[in-house]
Amino acid sequence: MNEGTKQNIRGAILLIPLILIVALLAIIARPDDRYSEQGDQPTVATSAEPTDSITPPTLKPFDPNEADYRTLLDAGLERRIAVSILKWREAGKVFRIREDLALCYGMTDSMYFAIEPYIIIGEEYRIKPSPKYSDRPAYERDTSPRDTIAPSPFTLDTVGVEYLRRLGFTLRQAELVIRYRDMIGGYRSIEEFEECYAVDSAMADRLRPYIIFPEAAAPVSEFETKSIIFPIEINSADSTTLIAVNGIGPKSIGQILRYRELLGGYYSVAQISELSVITDDNFQRILPQIYCDSAKIKKICINFARPKELEVHPYFSNRMLRRIINHRELKGGWSTIEEMIEDNIFSEEEAARIAPYLDFGTNPE
Repeated sequence: MNEGTKQNIRGAILLIPLILIVALLAIIARPDDRYSEQGDQPTVATSAEPTDSITPPTLKPFDPNEADYRTLLDAGLERRIAVSILKWREAGKVFRIREDLALCYGMTDSMYFAIEPYIIIGEEYRIKPSPKYSDRPAYERDTSPRDTIAPSPFTLDTVGVEYLRRLGFTLRQAELVIRYRDMIGGYRSIEEFEECYAVDSAMADRLRPYIIFPEAAAPVSEFETKSIIFPIEINSADSTTLIAVNGIGPKSIGQILRYRELLGGYYSVAQISELSVITDDNFQRILPQIYCDSAKIKKICINFARPKELEVHPYFSNRMLRRIINHRELKGGWSTIEEMIEDNIFSEEEAARIAPYLDFGTNPE
């Protein structure tokens, strides 16, 4: 083979890669025929056309009690949130208010606030007013203050809701005044009347000259205390019994009874020292005069209790409530308080306070 032929072969070998590169570039630059046939030409990013970007899903209205998995995704919810909603329903639970969705596993506050305007709670699932409220006369269903009348002497222990409304209270305020009266066993002073949080100072001052209180000073100190057996059991004692305890005054009674109701009862007499109105000196005077029957406390079925039942208890924080709901969704419940400590629901100190109020049995319903 002569020298010229060899040079031609070398030139051809070098030219082949260049031809392949040019052909590849031509294929890449040419529009795909499949797109051309369908009329959907691929876009090329230029300075005149913005490039495609991933945009957040458009949220749509949805009913968490009715929507299936596909509907929830179409509404713009994340997959894990959609699954959490379905698990909530599979557990036999119902979304009564929008805020119930905030308790779903994996739901953050920012997520909830974004979807809140799109949550629809169907009529059959919404919290409805009690029949007693619905059956009331129209004047009682009206929550606005009624036309006031000039007060005349009256007794708080016998007054009704409608008369209190005529004095200037709203329906809710009047009901709270009556409810508090029943809880403490009757009003015996203007101070006890003012302790009801539905009564402001202006209203108390306006009605002060007209309220008739029973003459209870002498009988309480000289007669009623003689029939009371000490020590007193604080979970069953009413206001007329507690007033006989040295160190408990009219202002203390209301708070002791309210706290007892919120807790579900006292399991230790030391719990009344948690109240701001009970000073250390008062507590030391009170302690020998009272005792506590912890069998009287109302327990919470922790594996089935509704969020509303838990959140009103003074010992449950928002952090605990969220962890209880989320973990309960995943594992189905607990058998002991130790399991809840292991799941980081409570610290050991928190568990010691809350354990007497917890029932780990089956659903009472």
